[in-house]
Amino acid sequence: ERAAVLFKEFPSLRHAYNLAMMFRSWYENNTDKKEAEKDLKSWYKKVEEENIESFLVAAESIKAHEDTILNYFNNRSTNASAESFNAKLKGFRALVRGVRDVKFFLFRVSKLYG
Repeated sequence: ERAAVLFKEFPSLRHAYNLAMMFRSWYENNTDKKEAEKDLKSWYKKVEEENIESFLVAAESIKAHEDTILNYFNNRSTNASAESFNAKLKGFRALVRGVRDVKFFLFRVSKLYG
């Protein structure tokens, strides 16, 4: 009920909400890279039709990194595990206040995380 009142008072908010839900649906429902690319192109077209500034900026940013973003749909995996391990290494390096002996550092890392 609240949304209906809000959308009635502010029609541009309905358009923005629909664009956001369309993008969310694109991300959640696509499993194939080619289908995802096709749906993303239709989202770009819809963003241009609606002409909402913040979505235009977001669309340009996504276009700039489109290939990398679409690679997610190859097997729906990210590099989160690699980033997590990198954060652990940085934390360990900070804990021991730097690295002077690289061989010993790698030995300690292999014993802790190996």
